[in-house]
Amino acid sequence: MTFDEYQEKAKNTALYPEIGKRFVYPALGLVNEAGEVAGKIKKIFRDEDGILTDKKKEELKYELGDVLWYLSSLAGELGISLKDIAKTNIAKLQSRKERGKIKGDGDYR
Repeated sequence: MTFDEYQEKAKNTALYPEIGKRFVYPALGLVNEAGEVAGKIKKIFRDEDGILTDKKKEELKYELGDVLWYLSSLAGELGISLKDIAKTNIAKLQSRKERGKIKGDGDYR
């Protein structure tokens, strides 16, 4: 599946309340789901001695899918394609690598 196909299919499942602007709800959902991913990873270290089992990996896959859905929804509400986001991000990272700027802070280093 391509990013464009995913974004179209995800859009067809979007049903959320409008909170001011349409991008607010998916932005909040994205942060929430990313927190759930982090929480599951935290518990792998707390409860599983840092061992990533197949069961935990499957749980993370589901949570990461939710992150992707909210990212797709937010991008769509902003009029940005996932494909464009991916291309722009890779170009940025390749430029940083070529210039020896992978480490450090700030988007425009």
